[in-house]
Amino acid sequence: MVEEASRTIDARGSFCPGPLMEMIRAIKAAEIGDVVAVLSNDSGSRTDIPKWAQKAGQELVAVQSGEEGDSILVRKVK
Repeated sequence: MVEEASRTIDARGSFCPGPLMEMIRAIKAAEIGDVVAVLSNDSGSRTDIPKWAQKAGQELVAVQSGEEGDSILVRKVK
């Protein structure tokens, strides 16, 4: 089952560290339990956002690749 995002940020066309900064801002504004998705075509986001989620104590839900880029989902847990 694919997790449904509470909020989706389209950061395609933005390059490092833009998508990561968008994710951090969105997670800070989110409620606990919310899932935030970032759409990115910057290859660094595939590793940067999951690493940040682990360090920040948030839950990486999924990293999905598609023709137009990646969708990276993170759940706010604290």
